[in-house]
Amino acid sequence: MMTDPSPVSAPQAPSAPDLLAVSGLRVEIPTRHARLVAVDDVSFTIRAGEVLGVVGESGAGKTIMGAAIMGLLEPPGRIAAGSIHFDDRRIDTLPYEAMRRIRGRDISMVFQDPLTSLNPLYTVGRQLTETIRTHTDLSESAARDRAVGLLQEVGIPAADRRIDHYPHQFSGGMRQRVVIALALCVNPRLVIADEPTTALDVSIQAQIIAVLKRLCRDHGAAVMLITHDMGVIAETADRVAVMYAGRIAEIGPVRDVIKRPRHPYTVGLMGSIPAIGHDTDQLTQIDGSMPRLTEIPTGCAFHPRCPYIRDRCRRDRPELLPVGASQAACWRHVPGFDEGPAHA
Repeated sequence: MMTDPSPVSAPQAPSAPDLLAVSGLRVEIPTRHARLVAVDDVSFTIRAGEVLGVVGESGAGKTIMGAAIMGLLEPPGRIAAGSIHFDDRRIDTLPYEAMRRIRGRDISMVFQDPLTSLNPLYTVGRQLTETIRTHTDLSESAARDRAVGLLQEVGIPAADRRIDHYPHQFSGGMRQRVVIALALCVNPRLVIADEPTTALDVSIQAQIIAVLKRLCRDHGAAVMLITHDMGVIAETADRVAVMYAGRIAEIGPVRDVIKRPRHPYTVGLMGSIPAIGHDTDQLTQIDGSMPRLTEIPTGCAFHPRCPYIRDRCRRDRPELLPVGASQAACWRHVPGFDEGPAHA
């Protein structure tokens, strides 16, 4: 459920070196009849201590991009081009075991459905302590103490007792808190959160957002927050990347993207969200739907749905262009665009 994105309260990201640098990332899924491109020439960075929101419709490529960074692409999906650097070290070409040591210790992931992350046969305490001991030299008792502390930190009441409960004994919101504790148990430097609030009630969503923001601040971890909810982005992120059909359509500081969207798709997204205190008879509607991977149009992928289309939009694919504090992949920001012939 979308929330009102008007009150942008996220602080500006501190000046810090890039922790994650993705450059020209292309993810392909070979099939019997074609080679589908799920992520196409995507580049961005995340600084230490920063929250980067990644927003877009289902099928935009958000989750596949997160899986590629984690080294968790499902075969036959593969990284076909580009590079991923973490702390100045290239990680997309690492052997499996080397990447496994980074995954969990330095980079952790919070999935949309906590039941995919938690083993129903083991208590949450066993899963936490085993993860802690895998990546640290702590004893069994010290690992358990740390696990109890983490459960308390993410808001699990009576953590010293509930640590011995099984996942099914927790509510959905409490299971998601356990998953966040699991992701943070060895102090990772980057947390990739994939739709962490989608399956939760609005009131629980707000609590989980507050937990993520506090843990990011207290632990100094960077967060890549994947969601379709611009309201969640507004409340949490420092910067936001808007994805469409496997590419970044717009990226910039969250306040600028929300208040002054530069790409027609982002404009449509913002216009489709009701704002508290603003009376309107009808919300903006983006005609059509996102193209399937087998039907990505030439030129700008958004051109069949765009009200500003010109011939060049159909013919040439735009790269990200600087527009104020943001960047947008749209030919409208090239001088002389409006004088060009309109597409019939």
